[in-house]
This record gives sequence, structure tokens and C-alpha cells, in this order.
Amino acid sequence: MAKGSGGARASPGLALAAVAALAAVLLVSRAPQPEVLQQLKDSFMQEDLAAVREFLRHPTLAKARAGAVEFWEIIGPGGRLHPGWFLEHKGHIVIEGLLMVIIVVMLLQSRFYPRTTEDEDALTDKEIDALCQEWEPQPLVPDISEEDYRPEPPLVQSREGSCYEVLVNGQPALNLACADFLGLGNDADVQRRARETVERYGVGSCGPRGFYGTFDVHLELEKALAQFMGQEEAIIYSYDISTIASVIPAFASRQDILVLDEGVSYPIQQGAKLSRARVHWFKHNDMASLEALLQQIEEDERRERAPLCRKMIVVEGVYANSGDVAPLQQLYSLKEAYRYRLCVEESHAFGVMGERGRGACEAAGLEPGQVEVVVASMGTSLASVGGFCVGHHEVCDHQRLCGQGYCFSASLPPYLATAAAEALAILEGSRGQQLAAQVRRTAAALRQQLDGTPGLTFPGGSSSSSSSSSSKDSSSVESPVLHLQLTPALAAAAGSRKAADMLLQGVADRLLTKHGLLLAVPRYSALDHVLLPPSLKLYVHAGLSADKVPKVVAAIREAAKHVLGPLVKGN
Repeated sequence: MAKGSGGARASPGLALAAVAALAAVLLVSRAPQPEVLQQLKDSFMQEDLAAVREFLRHPTLAKARAGAVEFWEIIGPGGRLHPGWFLEHKGHIVIEGLLMVIIVVMLLQSRFYPRTTEDEDALTDKEIDALCQEWEPQPLVPDISEEDYRPEPPLVQSREGSCYEVLVNGQPALNLACADFLGLGNDADVQRRARETVERYGVGSCGPRGFYGTFDVHLELEKALAQFMGQEEAIIYSYDISTIASVIPAFASRQDILVLDEGVSYPIQQGAKLSRARVHWFKHNDMASLEALLQQIEEDERRERAPLCRKMIVVEGVYANSGDVAPLQQLYSLKEAYRYRLCVEESHAFGVMGERGRGACEAAGLEPGQVEVVVASMGTSLASVGGFCVGHHEVCDHQRLCGQGYCFSASLPPYLATAAAEALAILEGSRGQQLAAQVRRTAAALRQQLDGTPGLTFPGGSSSSSSSSSSKDSSSVESPVLHLQLTPALAAAAGSRKAADMLLQGVADRLLTKHGLLLAVPRYSALDHVLLPPSLKLYVHAGLSADKVPKVVAAIREAAKHVLGPLVKGN
């Protein structure tokens, strides 16, 4: 070793430290390598560099290098400890055995019960009694306020003759609150088919469609409905209100978009809520509002770069809460332009509107298949129970897996299925078409003669404040649903919704007791998105013949004058 300035010999460790320091300087300054070598030559003696070389050739370092190579040969590809070699030589048996041991230990060990800390003392009996005395149970339902009070509905005790002549509270009356538009609920052929089915199958199916609840009559009815509607396939549900509430969630989820008319009924609102989709509302039957909404949704998606999702517009052919007819031609044009699907609820138009009674879509000139999803109740024109949906094969097959009301409800009782099938056969024939045409004519005549009744108006009437586009459509006058509302001035004079309800209930009570006419005052849920004005609801059906229309009009005018006359004069 070379001597230092003080006579001591430089150690290899010191030389290595110097080399490391110069290497750090090299990394920091990024000086060229020749200059660094020159610095090394100037700073150290040749003997120190020889000591460094000798240290690098030390046997310990050589052994370490050989050990590293040997270690890599063991754990590297092909080595004895490589995972591949381990598994190829049945090493998985060891892993599986270890897992089995762990499972057995977990099964055999005693359950774990957390221990209470020492500072937590149990309550004394006196403290428990005090807590029990202080506890006040909450009511299961909130208290019913005076505003929420509803009178008892009229009690229908029996039918007298036809299905429209009933005994109500001991008094005979003409039932104008019945949605059996064609009067097939009391048809002899329909009743005969129902009796035959009861004798063969009994009165219930006692199981969902997917679990031994499918009968041959269900399949026959679905086939007949699909053929009548001109669609590929149909699916039936056990209850009409659960039909649309099951169809919507089957085709929409959290990331999808639903566009709804503000005037849709509660079952549609509930279906949209159950789907958890993003719901957007447009003004009732206002196509300008709908187009502006669709444009806004499109701009928001473009700005946020939202992923693709399913989009559907949901409307009613004839709105249950207003009697308006949807402008389906304009709706079809907008849904095509913005690439939406269209779902139409046809319960109050099926069997009445359209050349063959297919509903408002047919009356608007739309061909089968242009509306992707068509839903209707069998409790109206078919005088049965349940609902159905028609569309492409994929639409119906998907509901058999995802339609909640289809999968988890007992299927439609067989006798109701055969009754609906028989009613559908009548509807397809000449007699059914004549009845449907009669209902449309009666609805138009009734609207014309009721227009101008003091204190009362209806959507599309001369005193109506409704600005919906459908109010001026020719198809709206053929709607079988008529809502008589207070005129705007009289509604303002009433002051509150409850007062308006009581006035209309007074009109309905007088019509029943004085004139033998049964009408209904609709009751809406507090959960409805939009509460429409109170109204007196009237269904136009085949029992309301042309000779009875003037009598009904005169009775409604007399009752309105008797109940509303003082307010009309005062206003």
C-alpha cells in the first residue's frame, strides 16, 4: 500500500469511498468520462488504484457472484423453485392440502363472541324501567289530516240487466264510472267461455309463469293479441297496474334516460322510479317543450362526453288523468330524429280508437312496429283482468326474465285468459267494430253538447285553460275518457283543492241520488309528480247510446247548476 501524507497507509475502504464520491460528482455534474478519469489519476496514486482492483477481485465477491448465479438457476425459468416447475411436479396438491387444513380449522373452531369492555357495566333494573317509561312508539302511518280525508266510495251491490245498470247504495243507476267500453263483461259468449274454463282448470293458476303457472290458454291469448296488434309477440301480466310498472324497469336502469310527459298516470311514474333511471319531464302534450328537452339532453351528453345509454320516451295514448290524446305522429318524428325508443300506454285507447281498435297509435296513422313498446290493460275493452305488452321477439323475451310483475306474480287465472280471448275475438269481428265506432261517436257528441256547461269545462272545451296541442286534434274528441273540471274562475273562487273536490263530489252525489248516474271524482296520490286539477271523471261506453246522451247532458247541467250555481252567480 502507498503511504499517505501522515505516513499511514490508505485502506481499501477509504479508496472505495473516494471512488463512490467521485461517481456521485459524475452523476451530479454529468462531466465526460475522460475528465473524471483524469481527476482520478491526479487525486490518487497508482498504488491506491491497484488496491481497488485487488479488492474487486476478492474471493468473497467472487463467491457472492457465483451464489447469485446459482440462486437464479434455482428460482428462474426451469429452476426447482420456479412456480412453473412447482406446479408441474404436483405442487398444487400441497397448496390444496393447506387450504383444506385451513377450512377444517375454521369449521372446528368455536364461534367468536366479542367481549364487553370492563368499563361497560350492565344497566340496572331501575334504569331499564326508566328507559321503557320514556320510550314512545312512532305510529306506523302518519295522522290523517282533514285535507287528506276522503269520503266513502259508493257501494255497488249488484248488476241489474246489462253490465252498466247497477244497484248503488240501494238505488239503481247507470254506471258511467265503468271502463268496460264495449260492454263485453256481461256478454253471454264471454261468460260461457269463462265457466267452461273454470270447470276444466279451476279458478286460479297458483304459481308464476316460470314455475308451473303457464297454461295453454295463456299462450293462446298471447298469440291472439300479437296477431290482433300486428306485432311479432305478446306477453301478458296478471294485473294491469303492474304491467307498465314492470315493463319500464325491464328496459331502463340507473345509467339510462327516461323522458316522461308530466300528465302520465301513477303506474308509469312508479315504473320510472323503480327503474332508478335519470327521469326528465316535459310539459303535457307540448312538443316544443319535448324538443327543447331532447336538445338539452343531447348538448349535456356531448359536453360531458357521456357514454352511450338506452333512451326512451314514455307517454299514454289516451291520458287517464285528463282524457287527452297524445300527438303520436309528432312524438314518432322526434324520437326518430333524436334516436329514442317510444313506449305508449294504450289502456284507455285499446279497443276503441283506430280503424281496427288497436289504439291511439293506429288512430295516429302509425304502423305496427314503429312504436317499440306498446302496453295496455285487459280490464277495459276486453272486460277481464291483467295487462299485456306487444313488440318484437326480443322485447317480450327480455321481460320473461326481467319483468318483475311477470316473474314474481301468480299467472293470470285461466278463466280470465279465455274470457279475454273471447272478448278479443268479438272485437275483431263486425260487432266489435260497430261497438267501437259507436263509442267514438258518442264521445264526440257528448263533448259537443257538454261544452259551455256553467261552472264546468273539460280539456279542449271552449272554457278550458288547457294549452295542450292535443286539445285541438280531431282525435281528442273521440277519447272515451272525459274529465269535467271547474272553470278557472270558479276554481279560483273555491280557494283550495279540498273545496274544489267537495264541490265536484256534491255534483256527483246529486247525479247519483237525483238522476241515477254514477260518476267518479278521481283521487290522486300525494306522490304524483304533477297533481292535475280536481275533476269529475266520466267513461264513455257502449251502454251510453245516442238516445241517452241528451238525458245525461241535461242531468249534468242540472246538477252543476244546483251545486255550482250560487258560486257562478257570485263570481
